[in-house]
Amino acid sequence: MDPLRAVFSDMPAKYRRILLKLSGEVLLDRASGQCIAPDVVARMAAKVKAVKDLGVDVAIVLGGGNIFRGATGEALGIDRCAGDYMGMLATIINALALQNAIEKLGLQARVMTAFPCQGVAEPFIHRRAMRHLEKGRVVLFAAGTGNPLFSTDTCAALRAREIEADVLVKATKVDGVYTADPKKDQSARKLDHLTYSEALSRGLRVMDTAAFAICQEHQIPILVIDFFADGALEAAVAGDKVGTIVDGSDPPPVFG
Repeated sequence: MDPLRAVFSDMPAKYRRILLKLSGEVLLDRASGQCIAPDVVARMAAKVKAVKDLGVDVAIVLGGGNIFRGATGEALGIDRCAGDYMGMLATIINALALQNAIEKLGLQARVMTAFPCQGVAEPFIHRRAMRHLEKGRVVLFAAGTGNPLFSTDTCAALRAREIEADVLVKATKVDGVYTADPKKDQSARKLDHLTYSEALSRGLRVMDTAAFAICQEHQIPILVIDFFADGALEAAVAGDKVGTIVDGSDPPPVFG
């Protein structure tokens, strides 16, 4: 076992069940042009297994931006609704790829789609999804909400509420939420904690508006982390101070 993983495997998990939101673009290898890079998918699966080894239930929502995005299609003259359905199909392809990689590590995984996709995946049925989680299976929710004009962020928030997730982990390539784009503004400062109202008042787009509204109404904490940082996901699930947490609590006191 990796020494870093061994450290986290001895730590009690803070969260009993998580919903992990991943952008489809994390599967992309820009150097080779592969929209689904096998080595990237394998690393993602290993991170999921590391969290499962902590005794945590894991559900995942993957985007489809590495293959097709409805908004991009609209700019090219494709009807937005048709483009969004194409994007939903892309998320199913991504979910199947990640399911395969997860199962190669000895875990059981199920892909559930928002609309019927017979012969490929199970339709999303709330009780069945809960049963899969209770049996220790990783559940991958695909095809978004099944409706055009709604993002996979919204799907993540919706599914997090439905499966009673303790936290929605928004996996990105940045180690949290900043006051500005750290790549463009050297004075940008990382924020360790935000309330929903603070995120809204500052205009910080943690998730899209519909997704954020669901999380705020149902008090689902959003944890923004750098998914690719070694040990970040395991540390976050164990309750270590990683990334940025957005919730309904008051900000911690500042001393000194």
